[in-house]
Amino acid sequence: MERALAKRLFARAARRPVEAPPGLADQVETLLARRCCDALGLARRAGLAVAGFDRASEAVRRGRAALLLFAVDGAESGRRKLGATAGDLPSASVLTAAELGGAFGHERIVHAAVGGGTLCDRLRLDLARLAGFRADAVIDWNLSLAPGQPALQGGSSKAHD
Repeated sequence: MERALAKRLFARAARRPVEAPPGLADQVETLLARRCCDALGLARRAGLAVAGFDRASEAVRRGRAALLLFAVDGAESGRRKLGATAGDLPSASVLTAAELGGAFGHERIVHAAVGGGTLCDRLRLDLARLAGFRADAVIDWNLSLAPGQPALQGGSSKAHD
């Protein structure tokens, strides 16, 4: 976002001078993180999300997980163990343990699993947006496309001419 401001891309798109308030990138990052946590909290209340290593592992084993979440500040060993159990499930390490914990009503959560559906799709899109603002964020969607299928862009399938 700061690069876009420096290159005056917003002014070009608006075709007039544009002044961005100081700290705009930080504000956008904060709002995206809140949006991700809100979507995760909604998934939890709908019974689609579970927290903790054991519950996430169980969701993976039973085939109920469509997305794994790991805290950015969590231990790498737990991420590897759960990732090995998950196989090719998409995973994201974008939110902090405190942010994940806030969505589940706890102080800190390091591992979470989210079931499939529109909430999961929305969360994946928002996590990808937030990852652009966080240098230590890691996203692994594990997209394996069959021949003849269009690539996923922006969370939806689009064919291009």
